[in-house]
Amino acid sequence: MSLVQRDQNGFIYSRENMLPLTPPLLMKFILNWTVSYVICGISFPHPFVGTDEATTCVGLVIRNQKNGMTSVAHMDSPKIVEMGLSQMLSSLVDNSLETEFDVHLIGGFEDVSLQHANGSTVSESPADLDGYSFPLCLKIVHTLWSREEKFHIRTICVLGHNTRRDSDGNTYPFFNGFVAETTTGIIIPAIFDRTSRCPDEIVRRIRVSVSYEDANWNGKLLETYDSGIDCFKIAPCRWTLRQNHIASSLLNYSDSEILSICSTSPTAEASDFVENLKRQWNYLIEHPHWTETFPKKQPRTFARSSSDGRWIRC
Repeated sequence: MSLVQRDQNGFIYSRENMLPLTPPLLMKFILNWTVSYVICGISFPHPFVGTDEATTCVGLVIRNQKNGMTSVAHMDSPKIVEMGLSQMLSSLVDNSLETEFDVHLIGGFEDVSLQHANGSTVSESPADLDGYSFPLCLKIVHTLWSREEKFHIRTICVLGHNTRRDSDGNTYPFFNGFVAETTTGIIIPAIFDRTSRCPDEIVRRIRVSVSYEDANWNGKLLETYDSGIDCFKIAPCRWTLRQNHIASSLLNYSDSEILSICSTSPTAEASDFVENLKRQWNYLIEHPHWTETFPKKQPRTFARSSSDGRWIRC
C-alpha cells in the first residue's frame, strides 16, 4: 500500500513512502469490492476498511461526525446509487436530522476518448458519449444533494481530478483504491495484492458478476461484513445455468479479447484483471448450481482465528 500526502487541492502521490503489507498489518484491514458495502464504528476491531479495483467505479465513504460510524461502498452504476446510499446510511443515521456527515469520493476518471470529447466521432451509445464515470459521479452527487441529511464533501478525487494521460492521449486513473482509518476518518489511497483481499475472494467476485440474476439484490449493494461480531457473512446469491454457458464461451477468447469484452476501461485495468475473471469462470463451470456454494440458502461465514488472525470458515 502506498501512502500519500493530502492538501487543499487533493491528493499528492508519493512513491517514497511505502507501507509494507506484512501479516500483522494485513490483520488490520477489511477490503470490500464492487456493488458492496461495509459499516463499522470507532470500536471496529480493524482500524482500516477500504476498496480497490475502481477504474470507472467510485469508492464512497460516509462518516458520522458525531459518533465516528463509517460506511464504505464501491459503486459501479447509477442504478444502485439511491438504494445503495440508503443501505450505507441505515446504521449511520440517528434520530436527529441535525447529524452531519463527512463524505469522500475516490475513483472514476475521464474515460471518454479525446475524439469523443472533441466531438469528432459520432456514436449513438451514451457510454461512448459520456463514459461510465461521469454519469455515476453525477448520480452520487445529485442523490446526496437531494437527501435530507447534511453532507460535507471532504474529498472529491474523481473525473478530471483523478485522471492522468500518457503520450498517446490515453487516460488512466491516478487512484483506484483507498483505505479509511476508522478512528480518525483519514482517507489513504492504496493498492491491495491478492494476500490482502480477505476470505472467499472468488465467491465474492462471482456474486458481483451474477447478482443481476437474483431479484433479492436488484438495485442493492451486496452485504459482506458484520462489524458487530467481526466476521464476513457472504450472503447467498442465486445464479442460473446461463452463467455456466457464458463462462465456457468467454474462456475461448484470447486475453486481449477478454479485456476488450469485459472491461469498461481496458487500458486502465490491473495486470491480474483477466486472470481473476478466468478464476471466476472456472469456478462457475465447476459449480454450475448456486446451491452448491450456498447450501440451504445460508451465508458463507468466516471468523478470525484467535491464534494467528487468519479467516476460518465457520
